[in-house]
Amino acid sequence: MPELPEVETTRRKIEPLLRGRTILHVEHDAPHKYRDTHLAVGRRVTGLSRRGKYLMLNLAPHDGDGPHDLEFIVHLGMTGGFRLEGGRHTRVTIRTDGGDLFFDDPRRFGKMAVVRPGEYAGMPTLAAMGPEPLSEDFREEGFAALAAQAGAVKPWLLSQKPVSGVGNIYADESLWQAGLHPAQTHLTREEAGRLYAAVRDVMGRAVEAGGSSLGSGAGNYRQHDGLSGLFQHSHAVYGRGGEPCPRCGTTIEKTVLAQRGTHHCPQCQPLRRPEDRAEGGRA
Repeated sequence: MPELPEVETTRRKIEPLLRGRTILHVEHDAPHKYRDTHLAVGRRVTGLSRRGKYLMLNLAPHDGDGPHDLEFIVHLGMTGGFRLEGGRHTRVTIRTDGGDLFFDDPRRFGKMAVVRPGEYAGMPTLAAMGPEPLSEDFREEGFAALAAQAGAVKPWLLSQKPVSGVGNIYADESLWQAGLHPAQTHLTREEAGRLYAAVRDVMGRAVEAGGSSLGSGAGNYRQHDGLSGLFQHSHAVYGRGGEPCPRCGTTIEKTVLAQRGTHHCPQCQPLRRPEDRAEGGRA
């Protein structure tokens, strides 16, 4: 599934194609998945923003350059992405006065909706999303306070509540960098500090690399122009089950945690026992 780095790369790449353009028509055949897209017709795109894994096209009113009064929300799902040409997996076509943009989604999990800014009642994950990991709003003190009460740390990260945009790939990479077991609970202050720094570092490097592209199938993440991301070449553990850990050489294990494939190094990321909590360090 595209995570924050992939969605941010998409935003940066397609914003020049849409900014200042007027939407003439939105074509699709699934109104239950792409809700109220007709409300975007006739409106000018004044910019693209992003919240976690969600893209937001900011739409000006019909009468000109007033405040943004609608948002065109896009969630890429597991395999969604924009293309310059339509194909057999095209689900939505956005026609503008500057050309067409095609939303391809082989597995059909992507969603869209046009709403008033902030009216996210139909999108509970977006409504309850935590701070952006690379923003000033993401503060170590608040993160540590939440982490001290959390259950298994990887599902907690994936919930989007402590920090936005972290999915399966970048949770595994951040936990490896921080030396924390994915099933660790109730992080100490020192553990939370390591994880906070790791999340910021991993996400920052992944954004600069254009995200991760894995595999070669139709659902493999690609930028709108067909280019791949490059961060997969920097993965330490994700997708490397059975290979040696780049830090200690121990064989990386792949398990399932909260129904998600999970990669970790058993040597670098030991599961701390509850009685070791007072020590505040690695087991």
